[in-house]
Amino acid sequence: MNAPQTPSPSLIAHLVRDLVDRAPFAHMAPDDVADFARSCTEAYYAPGEVILAPAHGVVTHLLCIRRGEVSSVRSGLDAGATLTLGRGELFPVGAALGERPVTGTYTAAVDTFCLTLPVADLRRLAQRSAVFAAYLNERVAMYLEHSRRAMQALFASQTLAEQSLEAPLGRLAPRTPVTVTPDTPIEAALRLMHERRIGSVLVAGGPQGVQGILTRHDVLGRVVLPRLPLDTPIERVMSQPLATLSPHDTALDAAMLMSRRGIRHVPVCDGGRVVNIVSERDLFAMQKLSLKHVSSSIRGAGTLEELQVQAQAIRAFARNLLGQGVQARQLTEIVTQLNDLLAERLIALVATARDIDLRKGCWLAFGSEGRGEQTIATDQDNGLVFDSDDPARDRPAWLAFAEEVNHGLAACGYPLCKGGVMASNPQGCLSVAEWLQRFESWMEHGSPEDLLKASIYFDLRPIAGQAALAAPLRSSITQGAAALPRFIKQLAVNALQHRPPLNWLGAVQGQRIEGRESIDLKLHGTAVFVDAARIYALAHGLEATSTRSRLQGFARAAGVPTREGDAWIVAFEFLQALRLRTQLATQPVIAAAQDGRNPNALALDELNDIDLRMLKESLRLARQLQQRLELDYQR
Repeated sequence: MNAPQTPSPSLIAHLVRDLVDRAPFAHMAPDDVADFARSCTEAYYAPGEVILAPAHGVVTHLLCIRRGEVSSVRSGLDAGATLTLGRGELFPVGAALGERPVTGTYTAAVDTFCLTLPVADLRRLAQRSAVFAAYLNERVAMYLEHSRRAMQALFASQTLAEQSLEAPLGRLAPRTPVTVTPDTPIEAALRLMHERRIGSVLVAGGPQGVQGILTRHDVLGRVVLPRLPLDTPIERVMSQPLATLSPHDTALDAAMLMSRRGIRHVPVCDGGRVVNIVSERDLFAMQKLSLKHVSSSIRGAGTLEELQVQAQAIRAFARNLLGQGVQARQLTEIVTQLNDLLAERLIALVATARDIDLRKGCWLAFGSEGRGEQTIATDQDNGLVFDSDDPARDRPAWLAFAEEVNHGLAACGYPLCKGGVMASNPQGCLSVAEWLQRFESWMEHGSPEDLLKASIYFDLRPIAGQAALAAPLRSSITQGAAALPRFIKQLAVNALQHRPPLNWLGAVQGQRIEGRESIDLKLHGTAVFVDAARIYALAHGLEATSTRSRLQGFARAAGVPTREGDAWIVAFEFLQALRLRTQLATQPVIAAAQDGRNPNALALDELNDIDLRMLKESLRLARQLQQRLELDYQR
């Protein structure tokens, strides 16, 4: 690089003419553009010369490309990604504003001339020119888009790896094979296949172990057309010898074996024991996982074991969607919808087995599921409301039903709530009148325990059964809270106990979690927006339960500028996206939650420059929202 040169007056005039056809200068006042030009020096960079790199230390100047091209090679999450910058573009905005080193490397691609603006002049000009300041601030939206693309690229590669036919069979979701003995009548085997909604049964018994298989495809040619008596032993029509594979073989091996042998099912054996069975349909699903496919599979599940398989499919589908670039709001809505379907199916199966009339009861979702904002690692927050003129008489049957559902959900990977917020808890299995009395008591007394319960139970939504039973509960919450300003204030004071992790300089302040400098994205991130949105929704009598809808409703009711309200939503959904990414990167995420590890702990050293910048901005907006709460309820 040659020595920077201060532009002469004639060059300043030329620079102004050069700049005014580019954003943001095209919309700035002429005097402000001239001020920018006067404050800059000009530097030349030869092709291949490094302009900025992390080793250069804290950035002291903002650069504007006057002529030439600069390549930016990113590090961190999107390491290796190259971005080409051309004439009129400013860089590195985030590092200059944050007064920190860059995390990528900027190199001159050709002969390049740059205007360099000292950081002090950058801040002065931003104070003087609203247009220039707005341009710098709107870069955050660009960072958000880059972050989303980086996340998409990461999970797209993971999805391709996991859904590829090169995946080992041992990585597929396990399915407990159904077996019968060789002397089982054909009729009994077919009835079992029909009841279990499966396409095959294995034939096993004696020292030989697994001897053969009968599939639905075999029945037509071996049973129906020959008009074989249905009391014939299955060993006479089963396919043998049995072709098997090991957990180390790949899905491609299974596809090739099916093609060579003209078969549709392959047992997977480990040490002589059948541990899984792979079907032609499974291989197709690996290549085409869709919302309809997962939903249909959940609705068609006839046993708890099948629902366990579908719960794993939900998590695989979520990873797939991240790879496709689906954003946090849509993804959490889809995950919640699929979790709802799984819960509904399990509830229906248990109700049928226990002869429970769901027209007299309603399964309720609280917390994140009630808001439609479930992530991957989520425990159970649920309850039951039932219609009864004698609750004490009817409650035991409902509790027994709820306990089986709660433990079934736990078996599917949704841990039991450590705080006992579950329908199997007598305090969460109440008649309509009992629920109303409980809600009224919480709002009237407002003890710390009451406020904690309200923050969970007041995000209420019916899941299965008689939804009309939940309507009085929602009305009680909406109307009762709005009529009790003291209760709203108590909720606000309680919500202010957890602050966004920013130090007095505005930098992200981590804490040691599991040995790494991290932050809890839920406790100190998304929960700030969730709590504030709930408080303002209750205060304004809003019916909405989702955080996004609540923030939008409050912004309209309170006359909050659209830009400010939209910024809250963008920040909340970015934090939700980070939570999803963190949870999906934990293998396996459910085991981590059950082992006591924090699935919402984000290690700061895993973030790239874009994400770190967005995290800081999101937490700053969370702090501003809390400051609004303080002004409204602590004056």
